Amino acid sequence: MNLIRTAAGALRSLSRRPPRVYWTAARLALGTASALGISRFAYGLLLPAMRTDLGWSLAQAGALTTANSVGYLLGAAVAGVAARRWGSTATFRLGMLITAVALAATAVSSAYPALLTARLAAGAGGALVFVAGGVIASRSAAAARSPAPITIYFSGAGLGIAVSAAWLPSLATHAPHDWRMAWTGLAVCALLATAVSWAAARVDEPEPQLATGRRAIRHLWRTAVAYLLFAGGYIAYVTFLSAALFQEAVPTWQVSTLWAFLGSSAMVAPPLWSPLIGAWPPARVLTTLLALLAGASALPLVSSSYVVLAVSAVVYGGTFMTVPAAVTATIRGATRPEDWAPTLAAFTTVFAAGQTVGPWAAGTIADHTSADATLVWAAALCAAATLVAATRRPQVNSRGSAGVRPLGKRARVDLDAG
Repeated sequence: MNLIRTAAGALRSLSRRPPRVYWTAARLALGTASALGISRFAYGLLLPAMRTDLGWSLAQAGALTTANSVGYLLGAAVAGVAARRWGSTATFRLGMLITAVALAATAVSSAYPALLTARLAAGAGGALVFVAGGVIASRSAAAARSPAPITIYFSGAGLGIAVSAAWLPSLATHAPHDWRMAWTGLAVCALLATAVSWAAARVDEPEPQLATGRRAIRHLWRTAVAYLLFAGGYIAYVTFLSAALFQEAVPTWQVSTLWAFLGSSAMVAPPLWSPLIGAWPPARVLTTLLALLAGASALPLVSSSYVVLAVSAVVYGGTFMTVPAAVTATIRGATRPEDWAPTLAAFTTVFAAGQTVGPWAAGTIADHTSADATLVWAAALCAAATLVAATRRPQVNSRGSAGVRPLGKRARVDLDAG
């Protein structure tokens, strides 16, 4: 009952926030819609068509996601420096432009090295968007005294997935040789997202002096390890889900609607999770999310019935992009404002490292077994991340409460060594 009252009170508080805050956060969310939903996750929908047309193995298909993750790793490594030198706004906009150009380049050639290069560039641009947008959303959350701008920002990936799900599975089935046209269409969507989000990335007041910012990751090392395992696991689900479903001869309309469920549930996740992120200790939020992800990843292994697959997609979509939101909120509460950019960049580097290994490893194992092995991989790593996250316990602060203090105050989170 206390939880219900807390969530209800937080939701009433959220509803009183100025609409402009949410409208700005929604337009900024087109950054994750482009950099993640369209640039990264839509590849999972196009993978069956590209495999059919180009004769790839699952390891080769996974290597393209790995290339994207390597680019993401490189982008994360320079994102903090770029934000300090040019500011979060310019870094966000640059990342959006790089992402759109890289998507267009993916449609130019079917040569494997060219595709690897284009996917690498898309990953680098996506990391700039992810880090810079996260910093902008964190500042908006501080001003609004609510985690909602952060959860709204990361939920944008769901919009990109839902838009892609509306037409890509049908193309993959009926016109697999037209995958270049699909990438061109995705590039157009990314350009539109760039235009709409351009003004939303503007920071009205002067940004904190970031030149003296430092990475504050040591006391959050358990969170970082859980984030690494999550990254290596969740990406296998969104990369290979379509391939596993096509292997089971699941009808195209079911594949399309399942991805639509996944994307739509990610879009509606903010009002469900924002109150809990604001009220619960960070460890409890992260553990709950990761446990739900592990269960959702395993469901398709239990049954290929449409109802079971739909539950898997809805639960997965409603949680997977909330993990970065929860980690970002933890960083925001545990560090000084001048440390947000370098710390978030460090965590994004950890995230990228997991995503770099995950798809290739899962694809290689699947080539020697079956496509279902990729779902086993996703479930196992998310379960391991759950165990790591569950071992972190926040200390009780002097006010008698645990976890994140109210958003908008510049107090640090009282944590133990992780």
